[in-house]
Amino acid sequence: MSLAGRRALVTGGGSGVGACCARALAAAGAVVTICGRNAAALDRVAESAPGIAARVCNITDEAAVAGLFADGAFDIVVANAGVSDSAPLTRTTLDQFRAMIDVNLTGSFLTIREALRGMEGRDWGRVIAIASTASLKGYAYVAPYAAAKHGVLGLVRSAALEVAKKGITVNAVCPGFLDTAMTQRSIDTIVAKTGRSRDDARAQLAATNPMGRLVPPADVAETVLWLCGPGSAMVTGQAISISGGETS
Repeated sequence: MSLAGRRALVTGGGSGVGACCARALAAAGAVVTICGRNAAALDRVAESAPGIAARVCNITDEAAVAGLFADGAFDIVVANAGVSDSAPLTRTTLDQFRAMIDVNLTGSFLTIREALRGMEGRDWGRVIAIASTASLKGYAYVAPYAAAKHGVLGLVRSAALEVAKKGITVNAVCPGFLDTAMTQRSIDTIVAKTGRSRDDARAQLAATNPMGRLVPPADVAETVLWLCGPGSAMVTGQAISISGGETS
């Protein structure tokens, strides 16, 4: 599959799944822009492969997100940026809740809205939100994160219906616990709060994925590429689970 001539944007592209998606899209021939808040991390990814340019951007800032599109529309937009936090719901502050909503849901809304605005009048476009299996079910101790990710899925399904007849697809990729730095931070939290070993904590998280292992970021990137390919033109408004579990 060739994406030569396509312009792609990946939010949260400085590490983990975002970096992996950016490299995969660039390898397929797309001209890729990555954005995030950590300039050094973004530069490392941009320097790791040809065809990737870096932009610093806070995706919760409406003007900043609009600025990403100032130089022209993108053909492919991967709304990947997100954060996670863990606490019992009864100990979760309003500020913590708002932080999860701001980055995971509001950031996705702003990104997807600008993506679709830029695609108006075109006959091809791919918008892909990197959501989570927390879009499909609840998880204890991450209620605000799950609420935000459920919102992302509602946003995706609704947007998909609005543009379904225009050659533009909008889908969500929903991985379980990933083999990324974000999961490593979750492991650190479990170790700190329970005294369990890192191996036990890692196994606990991996066990929530039906296949019993953490999801490789490359699997997410391959799914993103498939959604950009010719065999997926009729796939829209879908939540594609990458964990061996739920699909819809």
